[in-house]
Amino acid sequence: MYLRRRIPVVRAFHHCHFIPEAPPDPRALAAAIRISASLRSLKPLHAAALRHHPSDLLLSSALASRYSLLGSRRGALHLLSDAAADADAHLLTSRDAFLWNALIRGLADAGANDRVVALYRRMRELARPDKFTFPPLLKACALLGDLEEGVKVHGDAAYLGLDSDIFVRNSLIAMYGKGGHLDTARQLFDEMPERNVVTWTTMIGALVQNGHSKEALTLFHRMLEERVRPNRATFLTVIPCVSSFDDATALHKSIIRHRLESEVSVQNAIIGMYARCGEIERARKMFDEIYNKDLASWSSMIEAYARKDMLEEALKLFGNMGLLGIVPDRVTLLGVLRACSNSTLASLRHVHLIHGYVIRSSLVENVMVETAVIDSYVKRGSISTASRIFDRMQERNLVTWSTMISGYGMHGKGKEALELFNHMKGLLKPDHISFVSVLSACSHAGLVYEGWQCFNSITTEFGLVPHTEHYACMVDLLGRAGKLEEARGFIERMPIKPDCSVWGSLLGACRIHPDAQIAEWAANSLFELDPENSGRYVLLSNIYTSLGKIEEAHRIRIAMRKRGMKKTSGYSVVELKNKLYKFLVGDRSNPQSDLIYRELEKLIDRIKAAGYVPNTNFSLHDVEEETKEKSLYAHSEKLAIVFGLINSRPGSTIRIHKNLRICGDCHTATKYISEVTKREIVMRDSHRFHHFREGVCSCGDYW
Repeated sequence: MYLRRRIPVVRAFHHCHFIPEAPPDPRALAAAIRISASLRSLKPLHAAALRHHPSDLLLSSALASRYSLLGSRRGALHLLSDAAADADAHLLTSRDAFLWNALIRGLADAGANDRVVALYRRMRELARPDKFTFPPLLKACALLGDLEEGVKVHGDAAYLGLDSDIFVRNSLIAMYGKGGHLDTARQLFDEMPERNVVTWTTMIGALVQNGHSKEALTLFHRMLEERVRPNRATFLTVIPCVSSFDDATALHKSIIRHRLESEVSVQNAIIGMYARCGEIERARKMFDEIYNKDLASWSSMIEAYARKDMLEEALKLFGNMGLLGIVPDRVTLLGVLRACSNSTLASLRHVHLIHGYVIRSSLVENVMVETAVIDSYVKRGSISTASRIFDRMQERNLVTWSTMISGYGMHGKGKEALELFNHMKGLLKPDHISFVSVLSACSHAGLVYEGWQCFNSITTEFGLVPHTEHYACMVDLLGRAGKLEEARGFIERMPIKPDCSVWGSLLGACRIHPDAQIAEWAANSLFELDPENSGRYVLLSNIYTSLGKIEEAHRIRIAMRKRGMKKTSGYSVVELKNKLYKFLVGDRSNPQSDLIYRELEKLIDRIKAAGYVPNTNFSLHDVEEETKEKSLYAHSEKLAIVFGLINSRPGSTIRIHKNLRICGDCHTATKYISEVTKREIVMRDSHRFHHFREGVCSCGDYW
């Protein structure tokens, strides 16, 4: 009889927003609340609850959960705070676990995790927790990162004999996995006599979170072998593990077999999967086939283009959204800004355009978006604009501070980076990324003493454990300063095994301060760890050449040819009148080539008169000295600079992007060019920015 009367009430609430005159049954009202599809349909139900059942804690909890799921956590917390205050006297004496659980779940859904833990402590004094108490509580502990409290809760569950309940056990696996205790999570998983799809998905997720993608994929296949049917959440969890085309196609087929290929969230994830595997055309085909694209669909495809450095395609897709009247959200804008930051073909104008859109949108004060804008300006060479945006921000997080610190370091402003880091320390506890940013800045600026202070403070002041990235920064710092033996000893004393970043830093230092013995030591270690990286061979060959060891350099080149390796071709891109022009070494494809080479000869004569002496160590070998000099003049950097000088107004800044590290001779020549032409030249290479002005570079010849 109850069911017959209940259904029309739910439908009335859900479809017509009709509020009946008679007080609605609280259970029917709660059911309508739980299936409400939008904030618009939820609000009349909220009004009915306030009018007819203002002190009903269960209804308040249901409303809070739904507000949170529909994206209004602030409203959920406000509602729950009022409900808890009204019900506080009752809760203080209640032994009804059902009421406590309702409020705990509502607070958990609303993201008030610290209040969940506090409420549980009060509950333990009065009521006996049941199996419904622990899942939201353990989730709160995991999100707080409070593993110590989580272990205590685990103890309570075990004492009450509830730790073997499948839902509680799943929550325990999730908590230990998120807390980095993978062994404990795996033990709990292996001990379970019965597992459901949530169990398998949770354990796969724990592996993914801790960087064990291969093991996660293996466990997924074991799950299929044991005839457990994966659901949407399972596939969304396992898709990020896939990085090879064969695995991607196999997983895609499995998704089709389980009839989940029409789920938009799964389709969006497949787009990202194919993009990671380098299959950008397949990713676009999947995007085009999605019938009801949501914002995540557009964001996924834009992110896919950003990963492949396909800026024009990303911007075109972003423009199509506007033409269709689709309003981008935070994730979409972050994808476009990432494309502007990472692309070799992005210009400062692109960043200005996207920044203008951010200002016009409602996301201008979103800390993540503003941080991405700062990063884009940093990567496009406008450190002053990035600094102004940073100074105006009302809210900053650790990523914001680290981005600005790193930006100062990239632009040769090591002291400013250090000052900002010291300021940040008084407000926030630095994390591992913050230390990488400041150590890198110290390295680029030659601040050896300050770098040692920062490195030592990782452990002594902040109780963190240095990662390989921090050791690599210190090797780079010592090496750039010419302290190669000190860098060697530092590596030998490392408590962890050096990786490619550490050895690469040492080999790079030998480029600046040639030392054949240390270079060979570093290179041999790199060849073992990363034998297919041609850049290591080229660098060692160049070091031999600079030391006059031509035979050894020739031997390295022969070894590269035998392995089928090719040196990455260098190129320079100059930004001019909102367009980008690309030059290779000896390039004659530009319509103005004849003019460029004539002006280049005149410019070389001018800078020679000012004191420039060509450094033929950066030229061809086994040829006459005059030929070596002429080959230097055709480097892509010089061609791009001359093209910029010819086609821009006097006094304007010339902006260039080099895909490799700037050549030493070109660095010297550009200083003289900035002096004789009275122009500022901003050049970004693969490692940092160089601001050339009046014969001086911002890097202090320390790069």
